[in-house]
Amino acid sequence: MERQTLNKLRLMLQGLACRISEEMDYFKAIEGDFKSGAKFFPLSAKPAGGVLEIRFEGNKVQAEPEALPELIAGYAEKFDAVRLKCSFRGETLILEADGGNVTMKTRQLEEDLEQLFQGHAEAGSISGREYWIKVGKADALLKEIGIMAENGKIKNDMIRKYNQIDHFVELLDPMIRELARGKSELRIVDCACGKSYLSFVLNYYIKDVLKINCRFTGIDISEGVIQASRGIAERLGYRNMNFVKGDIRQLIYEEEGVGAIEPDLVVSLHACDTATDYALAYGIRSRARGIVAVPCCHSELLSQYRYEPFREILKQGVLKARMADVLTDGLRCMILEAFGYKVSAVEYVSPLDTPKNLLIRATRVSGFNRTKYKACEDLVKELHADPTLLKELAGMTS
Repeated sequence: MERQTLNKLRLMLQGLACRISEEMDYFKAIEGDFKSGAKFFPLSAKPAGGVLEIRFEGNKVQAEPEALPELIAGYAEKFDAVRLKCSFRGETLILEADGGNVTMKTRQLEEDLEQLFQGHAEAGSISGREYWIKVGKADALLKEIGIMAENGKIKNDMIRKYNQIDHFVELLDPMIRELARGKSELRIVDCACGKSYLSFVLNYYIKDVLKINCRFTGIDISEGVIQASRGIAERLGYRNMNFVKGDIRQLIYEEEGVGAIEPDLVVSLHACDTATDYALAYGIRSRARGIVAVPCCHSELLSQYRYEPFREILKQGVLKARMADVLTDGLRCMILEAFGYKVSAVEYVSPLDTPKNLLIRATRVSGFNRTKYKACEDLVKELHADPTLLKELAGMTS
């Protein structure tokens, strides 16, 4: 290969190496070959513990990304042409050097067009709706979380679940785009994450679809679900996810580790009873710009509240329980508003699927509002209640 071509190639590789170094958690692999006459000699480079493991002509070399330009340019000297495919999550770059030409282009547009038709075809066979998490592009993810069978079809008994997670993404899309403005990377904390299925879906959507860098931290008290989540992340190659075993009530107040994270978005999905309140308190205390919660198991207020004008109504246990659900989530919305959040509460799935279907979305738009907070305190006093969320935030009102 001519010296001028090698210099152009080296320059292109320097830019590529810089991106790999900055986005190692999103880098998948380099695959390609060198051509000499009619023969082809394959090369591969994959991440291995923070460095690249490069295989070429029977040799294996480990090197920092910064060493990539000189290594590959050195290999290319004795060849006529080189073609390399560099894959990141959501994007593939094609680097070609042949004769005096050196070019780099993206395959993303081609893949989008090809898989768009696949996604439309599969979506039409399910419900005729346009999906945000598309079959064809998200197959690896959908298989790992049990939505898709190995044959590439959505399982019959998981169609409803597929629709639920897709609608969840649809509801969060405007918030995510807003949070990403002016940010190089979004930081998301999933409190009481469980098996983290929706975090995996959000990770895929934010990085692979929206092309926004993101970093997830999942917290749960169960060692089993933490290990399961770590396994899924490893198999999917989602190195931008970290899972921590521990009690959210302690971890979020540590000065290091989880407590030191300054999250852009705090998520709490089906956290049981007051675990939702601890997650909301964490989001408010850390001044997260976005908070999303799907509450579950409203037992705290049920055991506390009473309201004399409704005494005859509330003597019916089922009605008192339903009222407790409404009061608990209503108070949560009021408290979020008092701390400067714009709040909306919507049903994100049909009540036929689950009665615990309320999605609370909150975006911080202003500072603390003492008048609104006083209204929360007055209502709680009238209900003879002592909710966890107010107790956790007591030190922030002065």
